Amino acid sequence: MLLVRGAVSSVDVMFESRFQSFDVQSDRAQSKPRLAALRAELKRQNLDGFIIPRADEHQNEYVPKCAERLAWLTGFSGSAGLAIVLADKAALFVDGRYALQARKEADTALYTILDITRTPPSSWLAEHVREGRRIGYDAWVHTSNQAGTYKEKLAAKGAELVAVEGNPIDRIWLDRPAPPHGAIALYPERLAGESAAQKLARIREKLAGADALLVSDPHAVAWAFNIRGSDVPHTPLPLGYALIPREGKPRLYLDGAKLSDNVRARLSERAEIEEPAQLEAALSASARGKKIQFDAATAPARLVEIVRANGGTPEVGPDPIALMKARKNARELAGVRAAHVRDGVALAHFLAWFDRQAPNGKLSEIDAASALEAFRQESGKLRDISFPTISAFGAHAASPHYRVTRASNATITRGLFLIDSGAQYEDGTTDVTRTIAVGRPTREMRDRFTRVLKGHIAISRLVFPAGTSGAQIDALARQYLWAAGLDFDHGTGHGVGVYLSVHEGPQRISKMGHVALEPGMILSNEPGYYKAGEYGIRIENLLVVAPRSIEGAEREMLGFDVLTLAPIDLDLVEPKLMRPQETAWLDAYHKDVRASLLPLLPADVRRWLTKATRRLAQPTRVRGRTGTAGKR
Repeated sequence: MLLVRGAVSSVDVMFESRFQSFDVQSDRAQSKPRLAALRAELKRQNLDGFIIPRADEHQNEYVPKCAERLAWLTGFSGSAGLAIVLADKAALFVDGRYALQARKEADTALYTILDITRTPPSSWLAEHVREGRRIGYDAWVHTSNQAGTYKEKLAAKGAELVAVEGNPIDRIWLDRPAPPHGAIALYPERLAGESAAQKLARIREKLAGADALLVSDPHAVAWAFNIRGSDVPHTPLPLGYALIPREGKPRLYLDGAKLSDNVRARLSERAEIEEPAQLEAALSASARGKKIQFDAATAPARLVEIVRANGGTPEVGPDPIALMKARKNARELAGVRAAHVRDGVALAHFLAWFDRQAPNGKLSEIDAASALEAFRQESGKLRDISFPTISAFGAHAASPHYRVTRASNATITRGLFLIDSGAQYEDGTTDVTRTIAVGRPTREMRDRFTRVLKGHIAISRLVFPAGTSGAQIDALARQYLWAAGLDFDHGTGHGVGVYLSVHEGPQRISKMGHVALEPGMILSNEPGYYKAGEYGIRIENLLVVAPRSIEGAEREMLGFDVLTLAPIDLDLVEPKLMRPQETAWLDAYHKDVRASLLPLLPADVRRWLTKATRRLAQPTRVRGRTGTAGKR
């Protein structure tokens, strides 16, 4: 890899991605024999069908290669989806993000491609199954709620859902990768801001009458015990479970091969260390007469059923750790702010470089994604990217979750370029999107961009009473698009972890975000607009919920502090559409970007950033005299 600090003035600089592969391989050619092999295996097991989710034993967003069963069987490589295979038909269910991708990667002669939001898999299965049929599922990769839905729909048709012993796909996937063995590391308390003992004490207070909590979400395990791992891409997760009793020492179920002697010794002070294979037996032996609390979103149906079958009472509901983890403490927020300054430096280098190189018409989407990663690596502190970079030019940007491959890689010419990217640093996780005009944008592009920006600013400036949820404020990001008969089809924002998942709950800004926003929660603010076949626009900063002091206020009030430090393309802003307070916000934001980044940049990038963050405020007539709109 070539890393050049002075890349803003260089030509034809080449970069190579370390953390992202652009060689997405689809096994479509193998779909037919693999589907035939699965049907033969199902027949051998006296099953009439099988359900294949894109999931591992923890319902992770990113899964180890050995859990990519859906991709292996169907050729579809998206991060969300599910297939159902019957003796005479099969269906692949995806959401709108992946409709086009699924049709390209999966063999439509073998699989009917369906929108999962319009046709729930359980409903499709109930429609096509006949009385007396036995449909198999792997209870390790379904939650109890998911399994319950299938059971109910099948029972109404006189059919049965059958938990299999051993996933049938694993029996026919002869070269299936081995499970991951990423090393587990201790996460320093100076960054965590709280000891594992303190966290465990708080967790026990939330057990709500249960005798123990089975922690199935690896993010929660990592947070509670102050550890990190490397078992899945882009998120530093140690795959495993924990059992936290109301009294006594917790148990950690982790692969011992991942633990150095030092880490094992330190962790043993906090918990008993056991192998994951021992978890089933431990639950079976201790379940009788006990109430065990499970996370509805991640706990495998298998473990819930073990407790029930052995005389225990499983209580399936929200994971109490999720809300604790979402409320970042002062140390965590200090680390996150430092990470964003570091990330801002890399973004300034990248944007300055891009501004010089893109007009030459030689850059590709892969070039841009690789270059941004390279600038981030120059800090020496980049651990990973936080998700595969969305580097999208023109029509590609109209797909909100487009992922560039060598086959789709487009050259960046005149038009709009969108880059959505993030970094994993030990002290914080970042996620930022910028839309950039290459050449002169059209009037429509400027109009749409400014409407998106106005919605972005509305969220950023908002002051709201404690107890307000993301669902209550989501419309504010859309109001200026709605006024023009426009909208976008994704949420306005998601929660973000601290050196954990870039997509973290339970907080979010969306129509479905019903959890109250609390101080310390980090969220993205990313409204957008997408014109199919032409271009896409998205502006994303990360925000942290913070107290607001208002003289005479009768209620506790909150607002957002902006974490992200990167210029917003002023060439795409239509000043006539901006209100004075919106212009003032944008000028103040760019002033903060300059104050934070200019001292850390070389002269050429400083010059570029100073121009890129110039004041938008224009002279205007105010009360019969010339003033400056938005002057602070």
